[in-house]
Amino acid sequence: MFYGSYEYNIDEKGRVVIPSKMREEVGSKLFLIKGFEGCVSLYKEADFNNYIQKLQLLPYEKSKVRKYSRLLLASVVELSIDRQGRMLIPTKTLRDYKIGSKVMILGQIDHIEIWDLESWNQYEEESSKDFELDAESLLVSDEQ
Repeated sequence: MFYGSYEYNIDEKGRVVIPSKMREEVGSKLFLIKGFEGCVSLYKEADFNNYIQKLQLLPYEKSKVRKYSRLLLASVVELSIDRQGRMLIPTKTLRDYKIGSKVMILGQIDHIEIWDLESWNQYEEESSKDFELDAESLLVSDEQ
């Protein structure tokens, strides 16, 4: 399970260190895909396969399924982690997702998100305003 937040730098070659607590669970390979709200998501192989299996169950005849599937699968990049715990993010990916040299790495239970640090700070500031209300609407049932 992934959790926590970690601020890191991406070096001039496009490499970023995976936090050691996360690296223990990941292994040597990750699958990068288009995330939500402008981030990229990283899945270990088993969780990536689970995600793809869910996608395969959707009816491809529906235009929303085709659109989502095309965009998601076109974004997939298989990444290796080197002995120093770094992975190389392709330049095109960094450019497409507007990820600069400073990033926030977030654990999200079954996957990891990488955000451009400035984008994360803006998202966190905007989203924090509704934190308590969101918790109430999501976590408290009407029967309690």
